[in-house]
Amino acid sequence: MPIFGKNEKSDKIEKKDIRKKFEFKDLLGTGAFSEVRLAEDKTDQGNFVAIKCIEIKALKGKEESLHNEILVLRRLHHPNIVQLLDVYEDTSYVYLIMELVTGGELFDRIVRKGSYTEKDASSLCHQILEAVDYMHERGVVHRDLKPENLLYYSPEEESKIMISDFGLSKIEGSGIMATACGTPGYVAPEVLANQPYGKEVDVWSIGVIAYILLCGYPPFYSELDTDLFRQIIKADYEFDSPYWDEISESSKDFIRHLMCVDPKKRYTCRQAIQHQWVSGNAALDKDIHASVSAHLKKNFAITKWKQAYNATAVIRQMRKLAMNK
Repeated sequence: MPIFGKNEKSDKIEKKDIRKKFEFKDLLGTGAFSEVRLAEDKTDQGNFVAIKCIEIKALKGKEESLHNEILVLRRLHHPNIVQLLDVYEDTSYVYLIMELVTGGELFDRIVRKGSYTEKDASSLCHQILEAVDYMHERGVVHRDLKPENLLYYSPEEESKIMISDFGLSKIEGSGIMATACGTPGYVAPEVLANQPYGKEVDVWSIGVIAYILLCGYPPFYSELDTDLFRQIIKADYEFDSPYWDEISESSKDFIRHLMCVDPKKRYTCRQAIQHQWVSGNAALDKDIHASVSAHLKKNFAITKWKQAYNATAVIRQMRKLAMNK
């Protein structure tokens, strides 16, 4: 019996030989239980996709998580969200046929750019907010928004940005959200405080991303989890001189409304989109590439190292620290 349904109303799917439809090519990436392959559609030559191949025996006990990811992706059809095109299953693997994006990660592109301004950062935030607002309207909370999950659609200079990786996403109404999940440094205070939470956690994460887009380093950082927790839970961050001296006050106001400790006072995506820094003319056109790029390159090693350990386990530990205070 197949374990994943063709649509939200069915738990059955015809087992098909995926290699009759697709020719597998280069390995694009690997995960703990999966690998992603470039593939060409044999019925539409020149049409390439990314196929996430997930070993069924490695899924034991995690079937519900993947099923949830598939249900979420089938709800979402937005130009700034990587699209799930189809799902295949055979005796050994589940295959997610995904839209192929080739432009690389957000920060890598910024480092390579010849120039970069507040207006560029504002445009990126606008696209991210529009996509997340769309998700929230459809009852989906991403729960793990971070730079690694923001990809450029193509190598073209004017390429749009895409949101990917919905493995931790949740559909509102499918149960109280209280699970410790996300990535340290981007997670909202209410998650660390062991409180039930909602879509406001995504807005907080966008605030953290916006901060980094304007200076190249994170608002919260410490080698000690206890100190990192303290910073986040109090929203203890600064617009440090000299790096923020020539960044607009409007951008700082925007960030303060997103990184607001009280989720009830935090901007919604729609309110953030209407802020003058995003939808008006408040974003400055001064080139900030040299400073931002230098800090991004310096912090990339830290970012990659942080990926090496279990982010969810760290957040759970930080919660324990909170409960013991």
